[in-house]
Amino acid sequence: MRNVFAFLFGAGLWAGATGCGSSAEADSPASATTVRPAYFPLKEYLDAQAARLTQQQPAVEKRVTLRGSAPETARVPKVDWAQELQVFYQADINKPALRGAYAIDSAALSDGTRQVTYTRKPGFENAVVRLAVVRDASGVRAVDATLQQNNPLFYSEKKLQLQGEAGTLAAYQVRGVQKLVLFDTLRYATNARLVR
Repeated sequence: MRNVFAFLFGAGLWAGATGCGSSAEADSPASATTVRPAYFPLKEYLDAQAARLTQQQPAVEKRVTLRGSAPETARVPKVDWAQELQVFYQADINKPALRGAYAIDSAALSDGTRQVTYTRKPGFENAVVRLAVVRDASGVRAVDATLQQNNPLFYSEKKLQLQGEAGTLAAYQVRGVQKLVLFDTLRYATNARLVR
């Protein structure tokens, strides 16, 4: 089980570092200026959640599926939240190179929440394809992101989902597929729920 978790998040971090920009870019002095984010400030949201969860220290129940095998379930009592949420930083669309890369659509939903969807415009490749954020009066209820990376040697697609309750992260999911030339397609999924 431990190897499966290590593989999934290691593979996710490797793919993110090769195509979608690294978190080092976001932490550079140039980005530390007080420029208002063009899109949803995902990095700040994740930083705040990681800090809050580090204080609260909830356990996590994870269910992992790799290559179509039977799901494995584990309860993780202590989590390094900065590391655990690292894969979600790949969905940050506020990088300087992505300014103007997204069409923004906002809609009020029937349950009283509001959804803002950021969709990648044509001509911007190997970036977040779509990011949707649902909010209510208490804060972020859901974040859904689709990421793709495609070149002659490698194809990767990830679907990331964060779910919140009363402004605090309650569950998250990572599903993906990777295909390297000359290798079999790898499909994986991780579902996690915080246990307080």
